[in-house]
Amino acid sequence: MFLRLAHQHRQFVQDLVMNLQALAIVLERRGYPASCYTCGDQMNSASFMVSLGNNHLIRFLVSDYGITWTEMRDDRELMKLEGAEAISQLQELANLVKQPAPACTTNKALAKKF
Repeated sequence: MFLRLAHQHRQFVQDLVMNLQALAIVLERRGYPASCYTCGDQMNSASFMVSLGNNHLIRFLVSDYGITWTEMRDDRELMKLEGAEAISQLQELANLVKQPAPACTTNKALAKKF
């Protein structure tokens, strides 16, 4: 049973990393400075960052050790979430990106939301 759970967890992390990479690409195309770095080819961890302007930064980290969402403004931590709460916050960001809107409207909507 534990080996199966370990395999499922590794697959979950890999899927999450692939989705973070895609989200970074979409955000970059929408005009946001975004990046997603992975460690090695195994895709077992990633560091995702996006700047929403006005010194407003979101960092999402995923690895075998855990998942965190950190939101900062002016180099000060506003919010830090872990686990399911962090993933829920990431989903809210992804949902906002899915909405069709002109780039300038989308930029303002994301900045207001977060």
